[in-house]
Amino acid sequence: MDEKTTMAQGLHSTDDGAGYDAACKRVLSEKTILARIMKACLAEYQDCPVRDIEEKYIEGQPQVSSVPVLPDEEGSVISGLDTEDKSVHEGTVTYDIRFRAIAPDSGELIGLIVNVEAQNDFYPGYPLTKRGIYYCSRMISSQYGREFTGSHYEKLKKVYSIWICMNPPKNRENTITRYHLTEEHLVGEAVEPVQNYDLLSIVMLCLGGPDGENYDGVLRMLDVLLSHETSEAEKRRILQDDYDIQMTRAMESEVSVMCNLSKGVMEKSWKKGVEKGIAEGLEKGILSSIENLMETMGWTLDQAMTALKVPEAERQSYRNLLEKQ
Repeated sequence: MDEKTTMAQGLHSTDDGAGYDAACKRVLSEKTILARIMKACLAEYQDCPVRDIEEKYIEGQPQVSSVPVLPDEEGSVISGLDTEDKSVHEGTVTYDIRFRAIAPDSGELIGLIVNVEAQNDFYPGYPLTKRGIYYCSRMISSQYGREFTGSHYEKLKKVYSIWICMNPPKNRENTITRYHLTEEHLVGEAVEPVQNYDLLSIVMLCLGGPDGENYDGVLRMLDVLLSHETSEAEKRRILQDDYDIQMTRAMESEVSVMCNLSKGVMEKSWKKGVEKGIAEGLEKGILSSIENLMETMGWTLDQAMTALKVPEAERQSYRNLLEKQ
């Protein structure tokens, strides 16, 4: 991590989208939030009280990509496990949030990655599940030399890759899906202890909205927390009253940053939309004028564009538009 990077630099970035993304990751790295995600999604913690997960089972402090964690809270957020996974042949992978947790039953350590996928496109040129499998595989292979050496594969730790998808397709809204290894008996019924092969899982948390089914529990909590529309005061009220989440100074600060930056993102999107609409309207007006001159004056396309003083650099685009009609 670059020690010169400060929270202030992150928050005063000229890119509101990047700043909002970073603020989201810092809020999600709060142990009180991670504990609720773990209880809802990971079998190992389903029977544990949230407070126990938060206070007993999340080890150390989760690391948030390359953005520093607020220093003024007493261990409420996470750092310690490097978010960069380097390989000479496979390059460097930077995880959004990375930490370890203790399994309640066995006392074994589990490696977890929480990824925030804020893209509108659920399929950004590849399936996110495959990326999750790749991340898990890298976390498995990177244990060599850290968790074990030689042939001591019995020391391999289980890993999870959890994806929070803020804008999934309609058919995935308000769903939680887990992908993991299972035993299949092809011939006979030989049984292997589950802990020997259940070493990686990918969990997809796809948010939706109050109009859809299953809008409850951790799905509603995350939707409220990451919403562009919900006000800061309303977020605080819902998190405290409905989910018993006590807002620390750090968390209140990050939620405030998120709300302010989300307004900037929305304002920029609106402005771009207006500019695009004006540009498209102008383009349609010029195209209509070209067609009218060609029809009424009997001019060629080039003559009409010359009369309208259409720049040379833009003329080919109008030729293409007319050919499509």
